[in-house]
Amino acid sequence: MAEKKKTNTNEENTTEEIREMGALELKKGKDHIQLLTIIGEIEGHEAASANSKTTKYEHLLPKLAEVEDNDEIDGLLVLLNTLGGDVEAGLAIAEMIASLSKPTVSLVLGGSHSIGGPLAVSADYSFIVPTGTMTVHPVRSTGMFIGVMQSYRNMEKTQDRITGFIAAHSRITQEHLEKLMLDPSQLVKDVGTMLEGKEAVEAGMIDEVGGISQAMQKLHELISEKRQ
Repeated sequence: MAEKKKTNTNEENTTEEIREMGALELKKGKDHIQLLTIIGEIEGHEAASANSKTTKYEHLLPKLAEVEDNDEIDGLLVLLNTLGGDVEAGLAIAEMIASLSKPTVSLVLGGSHSIGGPLAVSADYSFIVPTGTMTVHPVRSTGMFIGVMQSYRNMEKTQDRITGFIAAHSRITQEHLEKLMLDPSQLVKDVGTMLEGKEAVEAGMIDEVGGISQAMQKLHELISEKRQ
């Protein structure tokens, strides 16, 4: 009876974690994998609309710290389908993923736009499905903006942080990325570039075109290599 109650409690905790954070622990043989999803809008210091699908960085940062500190977790799989969002929150999550000592793999499903770029490349190895897309564009500002040179320099520094991070964690150069960001020929009423699956790989942002089976296989390989 006690065992059944414990099982029900574990199932309830798993369901709650999926509902609140899109997180799930997967176990196959020796490998214990933490699955995290980054979907919708990356919510930062300000709460997004109640009607929006969001990923809250105050949820993910403690979870990532737990992944690092938990000896039972061998690797991390990150599924992405995000429109982007708060730059500071997105970079904070990306830096956390990049600094994990456990093997990490990311998979872009649907899209990983704007600040989703650093999130996608922060893993040790990245995948994108054939129909997946990634949009790169200059940093935007919402709310009041003071039109002085200092504001422009701050925006430029923020953009350099983003492009520098992506270049440091992928095969694309910072110069090429900035060129894609400033392309005026692709997006309506904006500058930037939308890269589809194969194009993202050819540009050097993503490592490989593939789906969930390839991502899982690669993560198991990385875990096996780390054990050896």
